[in-house]
Amino acid sequence: MNPTLNKSDFEDLTTNLKDLAYSYLEKYSPSKQQLKVYLLKKYLTKIKGTKSKKEVTSIIDEIITNLEKNKIVNDELYSDSKARMFLRRGYSLNKINQSLRNKGIDSKYIKLSIDKIKEDQIEPDFVSALKLCKRRRIGPVRPQSNRELFYKKDMGILARGGFSFDLSKRVLNLESDEFNKLLKIV
Repeated sequence: MNPTLNKSDFEDLTTNLKDLAYSYLEKYSPSKQQLKVYLLKKYLTKIKGTKSKKEVTSIIDEIITNLEKNKIVNDELYSDSKARMFLRRGYSLNKINQSLRNKGIDSKYIKLSIDKIKEDQIEPDFVSALKLCKRRRIGPVRPQSNRELFYKKDMGILARGGFSFDLSKRVLNLESDEFNKLLKIV
């Protein structure tokens, strides 16, 4: 299909997609991949044009590269901010890595973000495991009588959180007093 024959359709589609992109960017701070998926879904559900998927994705890619040139969308900054937010929530470095991969961030940006966290924090996984224990009320937070009964369950929760076996064991074997002291330091 020749774009010059349907120039008005082409221009209408690009302006519609640009408007959708700008309105989405006003509300959220997405990665490039998230924005691309959003625009494609909007095209398929709301606009329902006659263009092929290839043409639409090329238009969307053009819009995203334009936004990237204007520094409105930046995956490096997105990766840094999300990694720090996940760390505050108590995510392990493995889980942060996986979450950012699921968001469509390049592995080089993920590696840079995790390296920055490792430079800034002393044992970020240990601190995150402490926060997870406090939030989920597991391990040292449990009453002493129930700790042995729920040891396997707590170990599973930490394993699903992306923590290593040795680190999980170290956190779960902490005494309640020592755990509270460490939380105050953190």
